[in-house]
Amino acid sequence: MDGAMMQNTLIIICLGVLMCASVSKAAGIDAKDNNRLYAELLSTYVHKGVVGYQGLKADEKKLDAYLDILASLDPEKFSRDDQFAFYVNAYNAWTIKLILTGYPGVKSIKDMGTWFASPWKKKICRINGKVLTLDDIEHNILRPRFKDPRVHFAVNCASKGCPKLMSEPYHGQILNRQLDDAARGFVNDPKKNYLDGDTLYVSSIFKWFAEDFDHDVLAFFSKYASGELKDQLSAGSRPVNIKYLDYDWSLNGR
Repeated sequence: MDGAMMQNTLIIICLGVLMCASVSKAAGIDAKDNNRLYAELLSTYVHKGVVGYQGLKADEKKLDAYLDILASLDPEKFSRDDQFAFYVNAYNAWTIKLILTGYPGVKSIKDMGTWFASPWKKKICRINGKVLTLDDIEHNILRPRFKDPRVHFAVNCASKGCPKLMSEPYHGQILNRQLDDAARGFVNDPKKNYLDGDTLYVSSIFKWFAEDFDHDVLAFFSKYASGELKDQLSAGSRPVNIKYLDYDWSLNGR
């Protein structure tokens, strides 16, 4: 290859790299940049799962700006993990927005429903030219597409019975670690699940979505339990009975 051909080849390669970078940016691959506003809101107003809705209400324009960013993106162009993270963030951010539309007169997310539609069936989530419901995101996208039971500890329904809302957005690059942290945190929360004698009292989440856990709650707990709970489950010589606790739908705010 002579010098001129080599130079032309290098130019073509460089242009290709620049085009790929441009396409990736336009497609929203730079998730950290897309989630910057949301990250600021979460780190400021969410502490150990407790949500400062009063502060979020005062900063609602920032949340609206983030939701506009989500609406402008096409998640179908993302990698699988980036898609998963995108839809979890969208679910949680739109849930916060739903609460703020009625705040401060909201004691439970259920207050945001009507006689004709539950709050999860309201068409409020603007994504890629469509308007979806929270149920659409959870039950028509997240659960069937990704088939990962840990999703139930990532999405947050603004209730005390829910797994804690994290103080950071989900990101595709660290998604597996974040999902593990969320599952482990919920399983080992004695306010949500605990062992008493030979009976394991667990959240109703494990009953409502039993198929997602392969109808084997104990196996899931054995995987994610730690500390005293893990020791107790490992030491038991008798079969463990499973009982489901009532769900606390009160608002997860201060």
